[in-house]
Amino acid sequence: MVSRETSAPTTTVTPTAGDPSRRQDDVWPRPPQCRIITVANQKGGVGKTTTSVNLAAALSMHGQRVLVVDLDPQGNASTALSVEHRGDIPDVYKVLVDDLPLKEVVKEVPGMPGLYCAPATIDLAGAEIELVSMVARESRLRKALAAFDSLELDYIMIDCPPSLGLLTVNALVAAEELLIPIQCEYYALEGLGQLLRNVDLVRAHLNPKLTLSTILLTMYDGRTRLASQVAEEVRAHFGQTVLNTVIPRSVRVSEAPSYGQSVMTYDPGSSGAMAYKDAAREIAYRGAQV
Repeated sequence: MVSRETSAPTTTVTPTAGDPSRRQDDVWPRPPQCRIITVANQKGGVGKTTTSVNLAAALSMHGQRVLVVDLDPQGNASTALSVEHRGDIPDVYKVLVDDLPLKEVVKEVPGMPGLYCAPATIDLAGAEIELVSMVARESRLRKALAAFDSLELDYIMIDCPPSLGLLTVNALVAAEELLIPIQCEYYALEGLGQLLRNVDLVRAHLNPKLTLSTILLTMYDGRTRLASQVAEEVRAHFGQTVLNTVIPRSVRVSEAPSYGQSVMTYDPGSSGAMAYKDAAREIAYRGAQV
């Protein structure tokens, strides 16, 4: 990706009717070069896909050009972004296994200028086995991203499956940043140690640039003592890596994917949408200070 010497100014944008990317009142600073962020946690149900999709949508609505790479065979990120991922359409599986150029599978998200998606189909489920015998099996996604120069992107968000297999390893090798969503519930930190050990192994042998840059607390229920205790424990352990923003439990966040939308467009005034907007802003301004 090409570096940029200057960041876009934080100017006011005049809203355009019917354009959801211009409903906001400011443009956030662009990073000096494209930030590749892997969203991972092998524990299921913690909000990986929800976080990937809504952070990407929020960033694109504030002047950023964002690509979501769907690495989960379930294709939930593709569904939430209303990008076709059924049948024999070109997808991430063909990129990883058949060396199809990434530009052949990337699609712009309908109604969201500046937001793109590389979809996943169910074929991706077989990639874990097929990659085993391939040369440079851990770095095939990195190679595909390095060759992708069709768009000048500010962010690439990689949504991982709930496992620590070769798909997740490819995502960790391809990225410079790791974002871990942690739900504010019992057993929140269960299994996190194994993920962090894998991150250390990837850093030592495959990708020395990988850093744990961000932890986002999700599914926060302010009515329970447990949620605040979990949040305190995570902040005590990871310090400034944890975003100040927490994502509350929200019916709207859960409903949005069934309508082929992120919560940012489905209900931009909801508590979930406002929280993801705040989290995305934190990420954007942290990156601008690097």
